[in-house]
Amino acid sequence: MIHIKAEGLRGAANVLSHNGRNSLTAMFANDETPLGKGYAVYCLFEDKGEKDIKIVRAQLEPGNELEFPSLTPLFPAAAWYEREIYDLFGIKPLEHPDLRPLVLHEGFPKEFYPMRKTIPCDSHVAGKRDYPLAKAQGEGLFEVPVGPIHAGIIEPGHFCFSQAGEAVLQLDAKLFYTHRGIEKAVEGKSIGGALFMVERICGACSVANAVSFCQAVEKLSYAKVPRRAELTRVVIAEMERLYNHVGDTGNLCAGAGFTVPNAMGARLKEELLRCNEKIAGNRFLRGMIVPGGIHRTLKDEDAKIILAQLTRTENDYRLLTQVLNGQDGFLNRIQKTGIVRKKTAIDLAMVGIGARASGVGRDARKDLAYGIYSELAFDICTETAGDVEARLLVRIKEVAETIKIIRQALSLLAHEPETSICSEKLECRSYEGAWGISESARGSDLHWVMLDEQQNIYRLFVRSASYPNWPALPIAMQGEIIPDFPLVNKSFELCYACLDR
Repeated sequence: MIHIKAEGLRGAANVLSHNGRNSLTAMFANDETPLGKGYAVYCLFEDKGEKDIKIVRAQLEPGNELEFPSLTPLFPAAAWYEREIYDLFGIKPLEHPDLRPLVLHEGFPKEFYPMRKTIPCDSHVAGKRDYPLAKAQGEGLFEVPVGPIHAGIIEPGHFCFSQAGEAVLQLDAKLFYTHRGIEKAVEGKSIGGALFMVERICGACSVANAVSFCQAVEKLSYAKVPRRAELTRVVIAEMERLYNHVGDTGNLCAGAGFTVPNAMGARLKEELLRCNEKIAGNRFLRGMIVPGGIHRTLKDEDAKIILAQLTRTENDYRLLTQVLNGQDGFLNRIQKTGIVRKKTAIDLAMVGIGARASGVGRDARKDLAYGIYSELAFDICTETAGDVEARLLVRIKEVAETIKIIRQALSLLAHEPETSICSEKLECRSYEGAWGISESARGSDLHWVMLDEQQNIYRLFVRSASYPNWPALPIAMQGEIIPDFPLVNKSFELCYACLDR
């Protein structure tokens, strides 16, 4: 970690990014005034060459103005992070091109900064602030509002389309409607109490969030996770990826009104969720990952259940993809629709399928080689077109790779002796930060943890996989038509709950 004063942030960030070659993985603030350090802004850059994350910590001196030079002119990916920092801490990024509110909507008072330590967790506030949406201007243009309440059971999001005829000129998305303040709510909680909430940030990423959080805690304690636990974590994490990819394939078809494969995908996902419940006691695999290891190991009978389910899923998913490939009308809808160029994916530091479909081969399992992934043989699946079809193809390829990983891990687990599955009681360092990362079905989930002297949470920052990909959706919709919005949206399969942490 590099420690600098705030005014030197741009220079230090440029160095750690190697002039933009290393992606901006996350950016957040921390109120360290109770520690006599004022406020600090942290920037994390992913160094694939060294399989590590480099951090620059910019100190805002106590008594000085709460401001720092914006990184957005250098790194477009910083735009949302800096808006969030301004919303939650009142720390202003100078020269930011768009400092409209992001997280806090109209019902919050002005100059209310909830992540400051002086604000109690149970604060009840009400007020009024402006929350303007970006709209195209000009003769003959019209506006189409969609949401925030939708016809289905999805979570709330408001989408404002600016139209010229049928073509979408601009789309602005208003999200964070159900922001839960989890990062504030866990302050002062024990590690176990925080883990319970972390697993519930998002149902589809329960394991990924638990792994990332536990990795950070383990780094603060230098804990060594037993090998049997590492193997089990891989199986559990890949089972989570598998049910998401299978279900998301069907969901994408729903965006085109293609109901038969939509139902096929839903059935396959349900079978995998029931398999999860058999082996872990929970459909979303909660309660399996704990700091230092795992809560329970997988037995031989669990492995047999998983392997049998993998065979059924493999065969039925192959049939699903054959149905898709046999429908020219569907293929015509998804080809050259919702394009995200490689340069855009790099500029926004996109992750997961969104990045890989645009030719950016980012995957934390390879890039940062956490756990035992370096011992397993699997490929990073990429496409270059950056359209809906490319995102579908990457997802289909990854289903095969995920099944391959699970079989390898179960084979290694079968030869692993019945030993400890968790480290001894963890003794963590206080007031030091550590990060953890895992590759979820949507991309990498990152957690940064700092503990106080009682081993309780002082600061938790969560950057979900959906967070860096949401800004790409409006870009993908430029020039498209509104009826294609559900299709483009579902091809990314972004999560609202991950934002509303």
